[in-house]
Amino acid sequence: MPLYRYKALNSRGEVLDGQMEAASDADVALRLQEQGHLPVEAVLAGAAGESAWRALFKPKPFAGARLVQFTQQLATLLGAGQPLDRALSILLELPEDEAARRTILDVRDAVRGGTSLSVALERQHGAFSRLYVNMIRAGETGGSLQDTLQRLADYLERSRALRGRVINALIYPAILLTMVGFSLLFLLGYVVPQFSEMYENLDAELPLFSQFVLWLGLFVRDWWWLFVVVPGGAAWWFDRKRREPAFRAKFDEWLLRQRVAGPIVAKMETARLARTVGTLLRNGVPLLTAMGIGGRILGNQALIADVEAAAGEVKNGVGLSTALGKGKKFPRLALQMIQVGEESGALDTMLLKTADTFEAETGQALDRMLAALVPVITVVLAVVIGFVIMAVLLPMYQLSGSI
Repeated sequence: MPLYRYKALNSRGEVLDGQMEAASDADVALRLQEQGHLPVEAVLAGAAGESAWRALFKPKPFAGARLVQFTQQLATLLGAGQPLDRALSILLELPEDEAARRTILDVRDAVRGGTSLSVALERQHGAFSRLYVNMIRAGETGGSLQDTLQRLADYLERSRALRGRVINALIYPAILLTMVGFSLLFLLGYVVPQFSEMYENLDAELPLFSQFVLWLGLFVRDWWWLFVVVPGGAAWWFDRKRREPAFRAKFDEWLLRQRVAGPIVAKMETARLARTVGTLLRNGVPLLTAMGIGGRILGNQALIADVEAAAGEVKNGVGLSTALGKGKKFPRLALQMIQVGEESGALDTMLLKTADTFEAETGQALDRMLAALVPVITVVLAVVIGFVIMAVLLPMYQLSGSI
């Protein structure tokens, strides 16, 4: 039998890593569940190092808006009194994508065979995240699957909206930088060399800064490929280094210390953690398990390490707000709100309010950053282009004056 590498969470929320011989990844998941563990991942030992590029372009039948729509529709059908297998049969006719239809068909057939929905979803080779599967499992255990699906749809929609807002805020500056950058390269690599040849033929004496700009134009014309290879090589090197845990941890910690980007990253990750843990707690998932899941959906390794350390403190009886505060990376307001939730016995509600607060603050911070960033970029690039034009045309005016 093939050898699988797996990750799982035990009843205390601790991460277990190991290897197991099994007929399939579904068999690994079933055996882990029989041992009282919560399966997170099971992959062939030889496939554990799968290329990140293959994973990037691997089609996902359920992601983004499609996953939100599927969850909402399933919750609506269950709320209307439809049996689960009947609801899945109805949803089977809706997707246009063949991979999505095949996934729903596999889930429906597994449910008809007596398998729970959470296990059926877990067997879909990573199509559904462990957060999604764990919330479904909690809803099944508590007998409130329809309510859980509705909360899950709301969680996914809010997370997608926050991620979309971040991306939308960065699109315009990225386009502006790209277009003006290409314009500057065209000006230096094509227009400036023509003036350089003209001044060389006239044997004109040029100011020092004009000589520098003309030399830079000739360099861009002759070595333009460096402006493609060097950024591409730097991006490739950075991508490779970010896969190294030590480098990623140092970079993420450095990012949190930055005056502009640091607070935005901290607020965004705090909102993501608070909404995930709060939603899981509301659906009956134990706090340690919720922290184990919530910590691993974060994108910043420094904050992930803080959450893992906090989970160990919570296991020893320390309050969540106190445990998270020891790392001094999460915003103070979030810790105070969590403390209020602990003292009032409504931790899940206060975590969700914390998520609402910091999602709003993240949006405001992004709007302010964008409002300041675009004019700054425009002014800086206008000054650079103006400097190049002045360096090229000033000698011509001097020559005209001498004539």
